[in-house]
Amino acid sequence: QVQLVESGGGLVQPGGSLNLSCSASGDPFTIYTMGWFRRAPGKQREFVATKTTDNYVNYADSVKGRFTISRDIAKNTVSLQMNNLKPEDTAVSSCNANDITVSGGNYVQDIWGRGTQVTVSS
Repeated sequence: QVQLVESGGGLVQPGGSLNLSCSASGDPFTIYTMGWFRRAPGKQREFVATKTTDNYVNYADSVKGRFTISRDIAKNTVSLQMNNLKPEDTAVSSCNANDITVSGGNYVQDIWGRGTQVTVSS
């Protein structure tokens, strides 16, 4: 199976920055969409940002202008640069891969990483 591993979470003050990274590994595969979702305490998981192999990018309105998603398709990585962080950004941020084609033709709709904690507090 394809595995996703995130890194880069931590504790920052309001207005600070963090960079999250996610690396996909496993059997040969192609991922059409990679991105980030997050879940704050007591809230449902929400979409943050995604990017496709043909460079279509989506951002949640709450992060647009502050966060930047990027991908290295050859290395199967995706990152999220988070600037001007707010306390409302405190959440477990999870990497997502969608529309995955693995060697042999099997198609996987959705996989998730374990998550990394982002805490924004003074």
